Amino acid sequence: MTFKKITGKIHLWLGLGSGLVVLLLGITGCILAFEIEIRNLTETFRKVKVEDKPYLAPSALKAIAEKNLSSKKALGIEYPGKGKAAVAAYYDETHYELLFMNPYSGEVTKRKNMNKDFFRFILDGHFYVWLPPNIGQPIVASATLVFLVMMIAGLILWWPKNKAARKQRFSIKWTAKWRRKNYDLHSVLGFYMTWIAIFIAITGLVFGFQWFAKSLYWITSGGEAMVEHQHPVSDTTKTAAFTNMADHLWQEHNKGIKENESLGIYFANLSTDPVEIAVNHRPGTYYNSDYYHYDQFTGKELPATGSYAGKFKDAAIADKIVRMNYDIHVGAVLGLPGKILAFFASLIAASLPVTGFMIWWGRKKKKKRITEVIQEELEVQLA
Repeated sequence: MTFKKITGKIHLWLGLGSGLVVLLLGITGCILAFEIEIRNLTETFRKVKVEDKPYLAPSALKAIAEKNLSSKKALGIEYPGKGKAAVAAYYDETHYELLFMNPYSGEVTKRKNMNKDFFRFILDGHFYVWLPPNIGQPIVASATLVFLVMMIAGLILWWPKNKAARKQRFSIKWTAKWRRKNYDLHSVLGFYMTWIAIFIAITGLVFGFQWFAKSLYWITSGGEAMVEHQHPVSDTTKTAAFTNMADHLWQEHNKGIKENESLGIYFANLSTDPVEIAVNHRPGTYYNSDYYHYDQFTGKELPATGSYAGKFKDAAIADKIVRMNYDIHVGAVLGLPGKILAFFASLIAASLPVTGFMIWWGRKKKKKRITEVIQEELEVQLA
């Protein structure tokens, strides 16, 4: 058996084994690519009228939020930027809730149970195929790894034996019969999709397998091990330098915030916790953010470890890649053009198990018919 035939067998059986999961990942991936745009279009409570007065301080919005959240506790307040509602958040292992407020007046515009959110449902399907995480995640990660192998095998199978056939492999022959068109849809679209989907698959594997994430970090860092995030600790022996440290730090950071940047502040819930500040320079994405940790008593900036410590511009290449992983996965790192590419790559990826199954089923039926014809001829000869 030749190398190409072996590759074809691998491509076939891996495809039959992972096809349903790949189909689900492709469909949910299409939706997640435009999550931000769909939310901005449909969730009008995220917008507020711009007023010529300052925002309410985090402590004031926190007090309002804790009267309206079912948990009666706000972990942080986010100011998403000009014309947008402030957001208070609470989450634990079983509960996730957001409260949207007018940052000028504190008026509540929406209390949203994120456990019942449509996009949370889609995300749950994309990460776990709606199974418990300890079961669903290995299934999704394994199917993604199989899909990556299949794309490589598909490129080998796509490569024509001679130059004459090479030109036809780049276009679909729409005038051909249905079976040929289906083959072209699988082969030609699969070829174009692979160059984008290979990045989607790699970033997906970073979420799915720790060994893959650590290996990729080791490669991109030039042989360094990934450092885990360690929560900085406040010095409990010190006395508070300000009546409300969170408000003070918010005011200091707010001076340098541009109108379209996002500023989030996360409160110290334990005596040893720091106050955390997150500045997102490009809302709608996650990677270009700066993270600060401060002693809740003295206001001194505390050093943190891990890929999400400090400013994005100061991070090492490997840490920048870690931060960019989700935005690469959904195409957001390239803006709207990247999301469009990710959408169509996901859509084509979802179609490949269907067109591939049709190719296999058509060949199986054809072989069965040939066998029946041969058997009929033998029966006639023996009669």
